[in-house]
Amino acid sequence: MVGRQNIFLIGPMGSGKTAVGKYLARSLGLPFFDSDHVIEQRTGADIPLIFEREGEAGFRQRERDAIADLTARERIVLATGGGAVLDAQTREDLRARGWVVYLAERAGRSRHRPLLHGTDPTRRLEELLRMREPLYRGIADLTVPTDHRRVAAVGEFIVQKYHESLQPLTAGGVP
Repeated sequence: MVGRQNIFLIGPMGSGKTAVGKYLARSLGLPFFDSDHVIEQRTGADIPLIFEREGEAGFRQRERDAIADLTARERIVLATGGGAVLDAQTREDLRARGWVVYLAERAGRSRHRPLLHGTDPTRRLEELLRMREPLYRGIADLTVPTDHRRVAAVGEFIVQKYHESLQPLTAGGVP
């Protein structure tokens, strides 16, 4: 059954999606995928080069296709790119095919991303978050702040909530 046994991590760049995703995969015995890495493997090019050659629209199409393929799998952990939620079909695939966890971080650690070139990185990260946060929250089953928290602490919290989400409800609606 495709769905609630998949864990999909969304959130801004630098929020820890890859590190937390790897932790979750190890803890739960599930395969881990990073949509950006899958795109790089498929194209033989890194993300900045794809942005340079194809622009953001070309990259987003590749991202949409990769996430559609990945979310069709069963029992996986998937870390998505920060802008994956911009596409309506991708949001629907994530929402319908898995348990979506929004890793919320205000700081944004990474400054070496294509969308940050030629701009003040802090201001651009704030602008991207303002645009994307409603989309993240709109599809998230769980929101987890990651600021100043260790990967293991975030991961253990998510594992606990994940197991709780899989518990069937009794007839009265109480687990």
